[in-house]
Amino acid sequence: MSDRPLRHAADQIERSRTSPAKQPIIKAFFDETTNTVSYVAHCPETRRAAIIDSVLDYDSASGRTSTRSADGIISYIKNESIEVEWLLETHAHADHLSAAPYLQQMLGGTLAIGREIVQVQAIFGKVFNAGTDFSRDGSDFDRLFSDGDTFRIGNLDAVALYVPGHTPADMAYVIGDAAFVGDTLFMPDYGTARADFPGGDARQLFRSIRRLLCLPAETRLFLCHDYKAPGRDSYAWETTVGAQQTGNVHVHDGVSEDEFVAMRTARDATLSMPRLILPSIQVNMRGGHLPAPEDNGVRYLKIPLDTL
Repeated sequence: MSDRPLRHAADQIERSRTSPAKQPIIKAFFDETTNTVSYVAHCPETRRAAIIDSVLDYDSASGRTSTRSADGIISYIKNESIEVEWLLETHAHADHLSAAPYLQQMLGGTLAIGREIVQVQAIFGKVFNAGTDFSRDGSDFDRLFSDGDTFRIGNLDAVALYVPGHTPADMAYVIGDAAFVGDTLFMPDYGTARADFPGGDARQLFRSIRRLLCLPAETRLFLCHDYKAPGRDSYAWETTVGAQQTGNVHVHDGVSEDEFVAMRTARDATLSMPRLILPSIQVNMRGGHLPAPEDNGVRYLKIPLDTL
């Protein structure tokens, strides 16, 4: 990957730090059921916004979905008179279903993800034996970002950075002076994301994280999950590049790539699959759209046996 997108992002962050009007106002929404943090980041001048990594509530025992979490975001946006321009996904999540299509229906906006989502669609399209209702070319999304693509949220500058490793398609979004890094990093006392899903790669993850940690130390980092590290009693999801450089238990400055890969490989071998990976992936690879109804009018999710 070229260094140019990273330099562009770093320059954007430095410019934003001197101008409050170029810094997004960020509201976090924590879903404790899935330990997921969704965000609304809006421009203070135009009140235009991006919604990042939304959650559709799903009860695996009954197969029922609900929009409780998404409706909380809608209520906030309407109360604050915010206009949605973007619905951003950092990757195809394996632990919760995306509410992006519902939010788009209610609020508008362009649904976007990284261009390499087509790799995830190819891998899991086979796993789920997806039918003709499923496109494998990324067209379930409105915009596919490449590394270094720039965009705007109102008057805020934003840049998409390709950060694979957790999955082949992870993106981080640098908006003003803030970076939304998905599942690449957790809080410094908890470490880093796993890299053992199909298409994941611990070496890629290390290189992606080190790339992010080349951003200015003051850069605000917003994480997609928190699980409360041992000894910490409260959830947290905001940190800085500097705090990660000095304090991340898995990947602080001085940890070599080989050391990280050995740690990550051994640790991943002890982890069970996420509780909602099967429903999540087959929905999220479709941009959050549920599978088409069958001839009885009912939608079905598949459970592949003895596959993962």
